[in-house]
Amino acid sequence: MPEYEPSKRRLTWPNGAQAVIYSGDEPDQLRGPQHAKAFVDELCKFKYPQDTWDNLIFGLRVGDKPQVVVATTPRPIPTLKQILADPRTVKSVGHTLENRANLPASFIKYVLDKYEGTRLGRQELAGEVLSDNPNALWRREWLEQSRITNAPALSTVAVGVDPEASNTETSAETGIIGAGVANVGDKKHGYILEDASLRGSPREWATAAITLYYKLKANYIVAEVNQGGDMVEAVIHSVDPNVMVKKIHASRGKELRAEPVSALYEQGRVHHVGFFPDLEDQLCEWVPGEKSPDRLDAAVHVITELMISTPQHDPLRIG
Repeated sequence: MPEYEPSKRRLTWPNGAQAVIYSGDEPDQLRGPQHAKAFVDELCKFKYPQDTWDNLIFGLRVGDKPQVVVATTPRPIPTLKQILADPRTVKSVGHTLENRANLPASFIKYVLDKYEGTRLGRQELAGEVLSDNPNALWRREWLEQSRITNAPALSTVAVGVDPEASNTETSAETGIIGAGVANVGDKKHGYILEDASLRGSPREWATAAITLYYKLKANYIVAEVNQGGDMVEAVIHSVDPNVMVKKIHASRGKELRAEPVSALYEQGRVHHVGFFPDLEDQLCEWVPGEKSPDRLDAAVHVITELMISTPQHDPLRIG
């Protein structure tokens, strides 16, 4: 067995061979080192997939035939599309059912009942690279055109929370999205900074929201009153009574609240600082009329509060 040195993220085998572990959230780790082989796990989940890939390729120059293996759920991000379009790439696709012998029967039944035949099922179960959902309010090209690596100085930072009351294997996650706003010229621009969403008990998601609040030095946490805001405030203050919770009231439906936020994205006025694959999947797959998912709701709450203002906090006037 190899010896692992955590401080160096390095495995060393008895014959002298070495392997080093890198993070897709820290692409600069790959500046300088060189390798003969690389294995990339879940490329489409990286916060900075393109920067990480570029730095890896520049250092993949040891030996006669450097090679890289990428194993990932195929989200339709530009980095993966470029890799697949390269004539040197050998593509292999597997379906979840091919691994049926190693998975619980209850899991197979659940995912097939819920996702078979859906767009999400085609991506997650069948390994298809999907194009944009024409009925969704968001487009991936809007996200890519406005994506940045670093946010400017922000005038206000907030954490949006969309709580999930239950905590079971089939429960939705609690959406926890950190965002900020800054003036660019005479317009407000929003910046998605962090996605700390998770499945957990009220105390667990409250702790995660508070942790993000302090990490981002946020001004407040946004909670929607008619979607559990009073409960959110009580739970958060039971963990930390000093955190400011701003309650908003949205009298309009999910679609009417999401549309102005979608319009801001289309105008190039909301920027993702890095890559947030689960949030972006929800944005680009949700179709009005369906139950809106957790991360999307949290993002709509926080961007609405930061950028769209009326006395009633209804999404009518874009600031």
